[in-house]
Amino acid sequence: MTPLAAYAGLFAASFLAATVFPFQSELVLVGLLLSGDYSWPVLLAVATVGNVLGAVVNWALGRFFIHFRDRRWFPVKPETYAKVERWYQRYGVWSLLFAWLPIGGDPLTVVAGALRTNLVLFVVLVTVGKLGRYAVLVAATLIPLS
Repeated sequence: MTPLAAYAGLFAASFLAATVFPFQSELVLVGLLLSGDYSWPVLLAVATVGNVLGAVVNWALGRFFIHFRDRRWFPVKPETYAKVERWYQRYGVWSLLFAWLPIGGDPLTVVAGALRTNLVLFVVLVTVGKLGRYAVLVAATLIPLS
């Protein structure tokens, strides 16, 4: 696999994993790390950027399409939206540091958009959380246990 294809594949996997599609970018990242053929800092950057941009899509869905949340095609179920909205209102924007969580993370980014969270603040907090998650994964994969 060419480096461009590997990085593009990781970007796509990370982007999709941040949306409501059931996709796991972590497996792709670990596979590329274990191959030893690619630069881990570049893999870390690509995975983080893809995942954050996917979260920005969710923010935009919340910001501009929230009035469709009761429709069947809307990516977040009404009961999930209501639960995450209460959680977001209780803990505030700092909860965006946990947007990387596999359960609740994606709806959290939609709610942040619906509640008109400042996009710059959103990107900073989401990036810190997602970068941290991927950095721990990179370290756990590359640091030998001895």
